[in-house]
This record gives sequence, C-alpha cells and structure tokens, in this order.
Amino acid sequence: MHNYDLLEEFKKKFGDAKGAKTYFAPGRVNLIGEHIDYNGGYVFPCALTIGTFAVARKREDDKIHLFSLNFAEDGVYETTLGKLYQKEDNAWTNYPKGIIYTLCQGGYNIKQGMDILYYGTIPNSSGLSSSASIEVLTGYICMDLFGLDYDMPDLALICQHAENHYNGVNCGIMDQFSIAMGKKKCALYLNTNTMEYSYVEMNMKDTAFVIMNTNKKRGLSDSKYNERRDECEQALRTLQTKYCIDNLCQLKEDDWEEALSLLSSDLLRKRVKHVVTENKRTYLALEALRRADISEFGRLMNDSHDSLRDDYEVTGRELDTLVATAREQEGVLGARMTGAGFGGCSIALVNRNKIDEMIEKVSSVYLEKIGYSADFYVVEVGGGPQIL
Repeated sequence: MHNYDLLEEFKKKFGDAKGAKTYFAPGRVNLIGEHIDYNGGYVFPCALTIGTFAVARKREDDKIHLFSLNFAEDGVYETTLGKLYQKEDNAWTNYPKGIIYTLCQGGYNIKQGMDILYYGTIPNSSGLSSSASIEVLTGYICMDLFGLDYDMPDLALICQHAENHYNGVNCGIMDQFSIAMGKKKCALYLNTNTMEYSYVEMNMKDTAFVIMNTNKKRGLSDSKYNERRDECEQALRTLQTKYCIDNLCQLKEDDWEEALSLLSSDLLRKRVKHVVTENKRTYLALEALRRADISEFGRLMNDSHDSLRDDYEVTGRELDTLVATAREQEGVLGARMTGAGFGGCSIALVNRNKIDEMIEKVSSVYLEKIGYSADFYVVEVGGGPQIL
C-alpha cells in the first residue's frame, strides 16, 4: 500500500516507536454535485483507497512534532500546544495544527503533545482532498490517543471549522464528511443542508472510474473558489427578498425563470443556473446508479462538466482538454472535472476493457496540446479512517 516501513521511518525521526500507532484516512472524489455543497445541495462523493497514513503517539510534555515523508526536506516541525498559530510559511503543517488548535479551543481535553509522522499517497493539489484527508486523520488520531468524545459526523464538522476559520478556505462540508464517513464499495449521497445521508452501492458492472490529473498546481485559498462562493451569497441575498429560502438549492425549478429575472447581472444568473441544475443532476445520478443505468450516469457527468465550464466557469484549458479528449474515446461513457476546478483532476467513466487504450490516447493529446504530462489513476472505492 505504501513504499515505506512507516514505523521504521518514525524511529529514525523520533528515536523509537514505543507507544506509537499507525492510522489511515482516505482521499475522496466527488462523482457529481460540484460547487453546491456550500449552497445546501446534494453531493455524491466516495472515499478512495489512496489517502494519508500516519504514525502517532502522545508525549509527556506539551510539544507537537510534525513530519511528512512527502515533504522530508522541511524536516521536523516543532511547536507547542500554546503556540499553534497559523503561518503561511508553515505550509502543510497548518492542516494538522488547525485541527489540534480547533479541538483545544473547543474545550477538548488535550493536555499533552504528540509526535506524528505523515505519508500521503494522494497527489498534492490534485483535487482529491489531500488537505481534508490530513485533517480528518489528525482529528481521528486525537480522538483515539486522548479518548475524545465525538463521532464521525462531529469530526467532519470540526475539520470543516478548522478549514474555514484557521486556514481561511470557505469550503463546504463535503470533503471532510465523505472522508470521515467513507464506506467500502459505496458512494455517499449527502444533503449538505441537513447532513442527512445514505450509502449507495457502486454497481458499476464492467466500468470503472479513471481519475485524470492535469498536474496543474493550484491552491484553493489562492483560486477563485472564495470568489464563486461570494457570488452565490450575493445572489442568495437578492433572491431572499422574494423567496423564503436559506440557500440556493432550495430554489424550486418552477420558480426558475422568475428568479433569474430578479438578478442584476448575467454572471449571477449563470452561477445560480449551475447550482440549481447541478443539484437536480445529482438526484438523477443517484436514481441512475440505483437502477444500474451506467450510461445515464455518464451522460449526467457530461452535462455537469458543461455547466461547470459554461455557467460556473471553474474549469480551464487543462481540465477541458482532458474531458473533451476523453469523451472522444471509445468506451468512455462520461467525463467531468471534479473538485474545486482551476486545475486538479477530472474523472471519466470507462469500460474496463478500454481503459489502457483511453489513457494512452488522452495522454498523447494532452501532452501535445498542454506541453506537459497528465497522470492517470484507476481508482477503487475505499472506507473511512481506521487504526491499522
């Protein structure tokens, strides 16, 4: 599962592995339902078998030692429970620090420090939630080591709070919830407004999902993610003068044309159009998967990407090239960007016997048009956080 003996690596950094445990939390991919988790809509993610590993133990003092094999050149980061401040130059450590800080501020009984070694198998900046995976994993470690009293939905909310208030990314609940609540061979149909959810078995017949990584680096807090959220909130305030709604996804299709006429700009009308239609597509995708109509699921993926490209404007040349080229290949039922956009990954639904051929052709076209290579992963659906 990984290329390191993590306990041996832990010993190298921290002297011995006495009292240490090994943990894992998955990454996630959203199958459909994009940019609506912060608009009260339905999302349809699943956990993956790639994710973040950690070896951790309590200390006798209040020191926090953090080390990542993925950023080994940074060395061991050291701080204390009383100095868990967010700093831009602390890079990846702001994610675990944010969780520990949030737990301490929330009154959870963390009186001792920790030594934690991390190793992630999720490509950084890929849109597969490496940051949320680290956050959920750190919260799970703290829960286990200190006997903290919260369940997995609570853990997801704690992680979202840390992302919003410590790291300044105004994300919804989907990433943290789908990682904390992951279940093998199942997707998670989640109402982000009420937190109601159900598991749906992934009856994929002879198809599989292939993740296509643009390898274009981007950070959520540096992208237009927060700008899109602001646009949705602006539109919501205007629509609330006419409609009794708490979020955009509560807008009924019957009110569609009249609602759009209330908005002052084409830009806001396009943003709301995406949100409302994507929410409907997510429900239709749920129904398609339940009746094992894989072709319909693929068609809805295509429609989702077109809406994200044209109405929400969060794709970009790299993602559009991967998706358009994939759709041209034999055996591809559908393809769309996944995650925040502006780089990161897209996902294609492909007949298993055509995967190798599809990857070869898409890879060649992408390299020719973009000038650097894309990466491809045939993914399996995994479970939630665990002690190994």
